[in-house]
Amino acid sequence: MKRSAWRYLWTAEEIRNRLLITLGLLVIYRLAAHVPVPGVNRDAIEAIRQQAGAGNLLNLLDLLSGGTVGNFSVLAMGVYPYITAQIIIQLLVPIIPALQQRVQDDPKSGREFMERWTYYLAIPMAALSAIGQIRIFNSVANIPVLPNFGFTGANLLPTLTTIVSMVGGTMFAIWLGELISEYGIRSQGLSLIIFSGIVARLPATVGSLLADKERWMIQITVFVALIALTVFAIVIVTQGRRNVPVMYPGRRMGNQQSMPVKGTLPLLVNMAGMIPIIFAQSFLTFPALIAQFFANSQYEWVRTIATGTVSVFSNSRDPWYIGIYFTMVVAFSFFYTDVIFQQQNYGENLKKVGAQVPGVTKGPPTQKYLERVLRRITLPGAIFLGVVAVLPFIAGNFLNASALSIMGSGLLIVVGVVKDTFFGLETELKLRGYDDTLLVR
Repeated sequence: MKRSAWRYLWTAEEIRNRLLITLGLLVIYRLAAHVPVPGVNRDAIEAIRQQAGAGNLLNLLDLLSGGTVGNFSVLAMGVYPYITAQIIIQLLVPIIPALQQRVQDDPKSGREFMERWTYYLAIPMAALSAIGQIRIFNSVANIPVLPNFGFTGANLLPTLTTIVSMVGGTMFAIWLGELISEYGIRSQGLSLIIFSGIVARLPATVGSLLADKERWMIQITVFVALIALTVFAIVIVTQGRRNVPVMYPGRRMGNQQSMPVKGTLPLLVNMAGMIPIIFAQSFLTFPALIAQFFANSQYEWVRTIATGTVSVFSNSRDPWYIGIYFTMVVAFSFFYTDVIFQQQNYGENLKKVGAQVPGVTKGPPTQKYLERVLRRITLPGAIFLGVVAVLPFIAGNFLNASALSIMGSGLLIVVGVVKDTFFGLETELKLRGYDDTLLVR
């Protein structure tokens, strides 16, 4: 789209209203992020920041949640329990034949069914995350973050109050995200919620880089280079596509039949966008929270495994963490792409309109052929995305700067959301005829 067309972003009333609604809802979210959980001990949180492993985990969660973990806000978990629930529901689709058949027969009804159960599952996931998050920080701090946390005696009521308030905060954040998707920028609600949190925390993280008087110049230079490389990589990977030739039947006009029309079906190299990185970040914070429940087990081997799990998944600079993160990004790229492509069911849809890929039988064989092509082109895109995702962690280890590792992981999400929002607004403008190439003179 030409640059002059972007002036219509503000003059187009509907788009302007959507932008204002989005901004207003994000402001409400940021205001709610400063509401603390009752009884939290801020001295204990500051003590955790000074520790190596737990401090890195706290800083990473704090960045991804926009400072809500550092304040132990009611929004401390953000929308990540919902994302975890979404992963679980989507994993169940290929496992449960009845659910897979329902999604394929009626994609719209199937999506609504999955979304409804994702909301239901997000509530226990949020409660579990709240308990695990509190326990892991209580165990690593010399002073408990929440002194009255427990499920016995006089501690029961304060504990339930804390959990309910944190679960309510998570559901409130999810609700705001859905409002943004419906009344603001379309389909970008949850992404913008995560985006706003990361952007709100970036200045403090940059300040920690500048605080290192000896190496601040090197760290800032590396950070700027990472920004440039990240933007370049994301744009190149997400815009790459393979155009599969498709022959569409000719149109009948009276007694005459026109010749078949040759078209293309574009298959994206990275159909999943930034979703794999968000999924991986959400998934990698979960093992440490679960392992904390077994840290005080009466069996020594269970305690050893739990302690090791917490150590690995609490330190973003650990080589095992980096390797697992890379693997998860690649795996989720394939997984999410397969799920989305199965729901679209191109083979059956092309058959309904009489279209055919040359040399391939219509129907299921076409779907299998397209899946095979898509998986081949997804492989380099997924690996490239995984390399870009772990590059900040490697740079942070090389420069011994944990802030660089933490900031780089959030930077990927920020760039991806900006790109998706940019193209979403561009589509809105084109639909309303504000593209200069479409305007009638």
